[in-house]
Amino acid sequence: MKGTTVIGILKDGKGCIGADGQVTMGEMVLKHKAQKIFKLYKGQVLAGFAGAVADAFALFENLERKIEDAKGDLVKACVNFAKEWRTDKFLRRLEAIMIVLNKEKILIVSGNGEVVEPEENVAAIGSGGPYAYASALALLKHTNLSPREIVIESLKIAARLCIYTNEEFQILEI
Repeated sequence: MKGTTVIGILKDGKGCIGADGQVTMGEMVLKHKAQKIFKLYKGQVLAGFAGAVADAFALFENLERKIEDAKGDLVKACVNFAKEWRTDKFLRRLEAIMIVLNKEKILIVSGNGEVVEPEENVAAIGSGGPYAYASALALLKHTNLSPREIVIESLKIAARLCIYTNEEFQILEI
């Protein structure tokens, strides 16, 4: 997915997700402060997306319903959500990829039916995702920064390297 950076981290029983605010269409910046991350399920789940904005909003509604149906079981909810996303006539056309996390799990969920739990408790998506991911891994290993501080520093590095990422960050924590 081109056009954003979203990163999520779990550390010391805390979860944090952050995203830049840039929205582009082709080579043009349309918006600088878009909301790409949200709290779901009574504030116990954080989620962020890369991809088409309208598609992501439709997906968040379905994801929250699945989390409620699974009574907060994030893995079960995300597997059922990915299954529906992949097979539903309407949903399967929606183009986005998501990071979903609570205090215990972090997952990457896609419309291809993938639900991946990263080994390092770090997930990053979007065009700046690889930069933010590498930065977060180094900071996790070599510093005592909080999850929030790691997310912010990783987004700053991604913004310096990725032309589709700006420095208008949103951060959410649980």
